Amino acid sequence: MCVSVQALRLVVFTEREEGPVCGLDQKVIREAGGTIKYGRAGSLADRVALAKSAEVLIASTAPMRREFLQQLPQLKGIVRLGIGVDSVDLDAATDLGIVVANVPEFCQDEVAEHALGLLLAVTRKIVLADRLTRQGKWVVGIQERMLPMRRLRGQTLGLVGFGRIAQRLTGMAKALGLRVIAADPYVTPEIAEAAGVSLLPLEELLPQADIISLHVPLTSETRYLINSDAFALMKRGAILINTARGPVVDEVALEKALADGILGGAGLDVLETEPPRIPHPLLEFDNVVVTCHYASCSFEAYADLRNGVSEQAAQILRGEFPRHLVNIPLKGLPQCRLRDPGVQSQGAQG
Repeated sequence: MCVSVQALRLVVFTEREEGPVCGLDQKVIREAGGTIKYGRAGSLADRVALAKSAEVLIASTAPMRREFLQQLPQLKGIVRLGIGVDSVDLDAATDLGIVVANVPEFCQDEVAEHALGLLLAVTRKIVLADRLTRQGKWVVGIQERMLPMRRLRGQTLGLVGFGRIAQRLTGMAKALGLRVIAADPYVTPEIAEAAGVSLLPLEELLPQADIISLHVPLTSETRYLINSDAFALMKRGAILINTARGPVVDEVALEKALADGILGGAGLDVLETEPPRIPHPLLEFDNVVVTCHYASCSFEAYADLRNGVSEQAAQILRGEFPRHLVNIPLKGLPQCRLRDPGVQSQGAQG
């Protein structure tokens, strides 16, 4: 009797030789028949070579575009390390029959906490005060340098996007005495009402909010959602917080709004280009606090991410649709590779 050796069923990450920062659960993937392969590709050709035989790709920030995906005939699925899928060409993946999954429950507490932290850092001018103290400028009358400053209680927080993270932030903000309103065309009034939040069109929210916090995914609809027209609608002295995606905000318009005094400050965990080129105009403002896109970071969040990514990779290896399928219409399309026996890994014996 002759037995052929079954080809390795690869789960591949091409962005770091050590693998994702959160790691992957090797036991879960191995039990589903998979083998993990890590590498760091410096070019499209390198990425194709690394991923050529992959059944599952783990995606972080490297773009998953059509020119790359169409060179991976065995690929059944992509699992995104996080919530946003703006790095993945969903149309191309669907056309090619590749399922795409994310981990929507990831880092809800962490990003809500970070947004609140930025809100406090900007409104209370904590970073500026720390900077002046370190420069030996703690002198009589320094409080005047901190003005204008207002008590948070009674102010209005406007949430642009009212998904899971924004809903977590709502409870935190209300505990500080903030009134909360939200704009999200994809959320029902019942969900907002259950959270005690008034749901408004964006053009009505912006003039009412003292603080505006962004919680939308990056899509064709939301790219530059906050632009010069949006800033023109805001209260003079409003604060902008962005823990979503950098390109949701037009940074040229943001710089002008800060320079003209339309905005009283901004707290940003994300920028259009990351890392930013130094010098960067937004970093010249004392009333702007910028952090290095780490709002999702915690031991607990990374454990959740490791489990969510590994379990969905295992589902794909088993020929199952992942729990958090993003390109849902693919389920009913004939090109779906989870249903195509031509791309199933098979062992043969005879």
